[in-house]
Amino acid sequence: MKKNYNLLIGVCALVAVILIVAVAGYVASRPKAIVIQGEAEATEYRVSGKVPGRIEEFRADEGQAVRKGDTLVVIDSPEIRSKLAEANAARAAAMAQRDKAYNGARSEQITGAYEMWQKALVGQDVMRKSYERIKKLHDEKVVSDQKYDEVKAQYDAARATARAAKSQYDMALRGARQEDKDAAVALVERANAAVDLVNSYRDEIMLTSPADGIIAARYPKVGELVGQGSPIMTIQDLDDMWLTFNIREDRLDGMRSGDHLQLTVPALRNASITATVYYVAVRESYATWRATKEIGEFDTRTFEVRARPDTKVEGLRPGMSVILLRREK
Repeated sequence: MKKNYNLLIGVCALVAVILIVAVAGYVASRPKAIVIQGEAEATEYRVSGKVPGRIEEFRADEGQAVRKGDTLVVIDSPEIRSKLAEANAARAAAMAQRDKAYNGARSEQITGAYEMWQKALVGQDVMRKSYERIKKLHDEKVVSDQKYDEVKAQYDAARATARAAKSQYDMALRGARQEDKDAAVALVERANAAVDLVNSYRDEIMLTSPADGIIAARYPKVGELVGQGSPIMTIQDLDDMWLTFNIREDRLDGMRSGDHLQLTVPALRNASITATVYYVAVRESYATWRATKEIGEFDTRTFEVRARPDTKVEGLRPGMSVILLRREK
């Protein structure tokens, strides 16, 4: 009886050992869980100006929500004020030149031209009478040919002087030529374009938000100088977010465009979210995983996978980690 009891104990012990070994083998051979970590990203806009200057005022703080068109930064630019004053002065001068061309000569100038014409007519009349007398005497052989030629030349000169004075008077009445008027108009248009250009730069001293979002970062401080195109603020559009994963190519199963992912967000108390893959592309060569064995392994490339949350996730911010769990096959 005792012998049978000892045998039963041995059998039970053997069975227990076999069960323990089997369970340990199952646990050891069961596929391991692979943790794939990604990161939330969002569209970012850099706020920068076209003109250099000094930061005069910030109208939005970091973390503050802003709307498209809100004024964010005011820049003080003495150069723009100086150029605007110069452009306005040039436009005033061009407009005065245009008005002069269209309004014609002043009344005093017209009167003076008329008087010069009348004076020339009197001189012409005097020389005409002298010429007629000399011509009559010349025909009668009383005066020499030389005297006749001298008086005739003087008479011709008086007639030319009268015609020139009449032209000056007519010009004063008509005003500037059409070509001069066109040139004056062109000068005004060029001056207006210069003023518009400076005004466009003046608008750049009031920098506005290009989109709805939050202020993620402010770089300079009030009073600091900023150059042309230097970034001043970064705005993140939280309505345009996506999740980015860098995944080895042998783990891309279920990561095709259109596949749905079940994810958790540790920063949001491991909240579960779903996302849809929309972008898969190989990374640069530096991201290649090199084989460590000569046999049985091969170099594997790293792929960038992007997925967009199916619904807006409250509290999700750029930089937060997202976790994808899957079993290794």
